[in-house]
Amino acid sequence: MSSDTQLPVPGAPALLQRWESASIDSVWLRPGDWYTPATEALVEALEARLDTAPAAYRLGQARSAAGVGITEAIDDMAVLFRAAGFESAPIRSIRALCEGWTAGTIPTMDVPTMTDAESGLGTAEYLSQRLAEVYGAAARLSQAVGETYALVMVDVSVESTDPWQRMARNAATGAALRGAYGEGHPMARLGDGLYAVLVERGETLGAGLASLRDHLSDRATAMKVDSLMRQPPRVWIESLPGTHTYACELVESLQR
Repeated sequence: MSSDTQLPVPGAPALLQRWESASIDSVWLRPGDWYTPATEALVEALEARLDTAPAAYRLGQARSAAGVGITEAIDDMAVLFRAAGFESAPIRSIRALCEGWTAGTIPTMDVPTMTDAESGLGTAEYLSQRLAEVYGAAARLSQAVGETYALVMVDVSVESTDPWQRMARNAATGAALRGAYGEGHPMARLGDGLYAVLVERGETLGAGLASLRDHLSDRATAMKVDSLMRQPPRVWIESLPGTHTYACELVESLQR
């Protein structure tokens, strides 16, 4: 354990100590980095019977900043609620944890106006707005958007009704796509496990799909969510139609 590792303060609540012990014994990978002041805030909210979502959000941010994977963070919080005598954590708090974790991976100045909370990517509405800009610029230059742009579609979905798994899958894939394309690149989550990336057409577009597929698989393995995702991911090119109206209809038809 490093000398600068934070430890629970003396006299920490019994629930905090039970949570730490049970988590390290079952789901936590590195005992030395479990504690953060955000864990105390969550325990205090739970014991006071307050809304735990705000504290869960802060915990998600802290876990992300420490390099903890989304699956490990979710599993760890589940241990707390079981230690407190609950059957499971409330969905509202799980979602808040994922939102905090996602926010911790995105520079705040680069967050688009319409952001999907689970993946940190844009929403379908955000993608439609970016498409409007592309079609507007193409009209001024008398160009056909379908000849210069396309949508790269990514499908990592698997059959699952577990909200924890869904949130972990979307958060991990969002992080992987940002890593592949870079911040500020137009991309959106269109459904659970389904994503679209607006790209410029070029000679390497088709060949790059295999590289993207491998990148997604490698990141899923590194973040320990590969069992929650289609392997290998399905990646394909969706051509864009002649007008923005039809492009919006295409985006809508792709949603689930």
